[in-house]
Amino acid sequence: MHRRAQLDLAILSRAESLNHEKESFSSAAPFGSAQDSLREDYAASPVLSVASTWGTIYTAEDTCAEEDVVATVLVVDDEKHIVELVSLYLSNDGYTVLSAYDGLQALETIQEDHPDLVVLDIMLPHLDGWELCRRLRQRGDDVPIIMLTARGEDVDRIVGLELGADDYIVKPFNPRELVARVKAVLRRSTGEARVASVLRLGNLEVDSERREARVAGQEIRLRAKEFDLLLAFVQHAGLVLSRDQLLDRVWGYDFAGGTRTVDVHVARLRAKLPGSGVRIETTWGVGYKLIQE
Repeated sequence: MHRRAQLDLAILSRAESLNHEKESFSSAAPFGSAQDSLREDYAASPVLSVASTWGTIYTAEDTCAEEDVVATVLVVDDEKHIVELVSLYLSNDGYTVLSAYDGLQALETIQEDHPDLVVLDIMLPHLDGWELCRRLRQRGDDVPIIMLTARGEDVDRIVGLELGADDYIVKPFNPRELVARVKAVLRRSTGEARVASVLRLGNLEVDSERREARVAGQEIRLRAKEFDLLLAFVQHAGLVLSRDQLLDRVWGYDFAGGTRTVDVHVARLRAKLPGSGVRIETTWGVGYKLIQE
């Protein structure tokens, strides 16, 4: 059996065990249980890995070819079942995973092992995620941080980002979305996103430095916020972005308007993308995502 298929089956078995131990977590997952996600992947292809945020499917051969460069991710949460499940998904995607269950243990691990990225829960014993993030930034440690926040707690998200977090994701979450966000943050932190200022998807080309967008080589005229919105979609292609997330990224945290602003700009943007090979899809009750046709 192919090595990637063996890994997928091993994760499937462990995920089923974890979900039996913590039924409430799996039942709360908005995109289905962990074992259902893996069954869908495995049924589609015995060598299927994870879809990248650019819409490309990588096979096990592609993944194995890149195993010489391994990033280390520290997962910090006081709920053991969450740490184990996230660790399984990250490990299956080629990452080295460290774990910690309270803030002080996380701080010690960061000082000793120097991970490339930290997935950090806010509500932790001994030292909460906010304080840990503050201490790291205060001493000049710029390790990328993805905060885990409670659903609907805007204050958690805003405070975390102001303290220096690089991204956030709300609970309950799809572990595959977290893996995709880890990839995106690592690309930005290592400078790959800055070097590749021209982003392409389908017939769409977006140049973040020149602030230009083209469809099939022809420039399309976009207003400033329309361009910023398109750039956010392309940088997170395949991921659902909530209206609140889009407001934060495009209009800023202090924007006084409502989420209807996002809907209006999305409608305008859609009208300018025919022939691009991509479309902005509505995820009802959540937000929008950019997908390749």
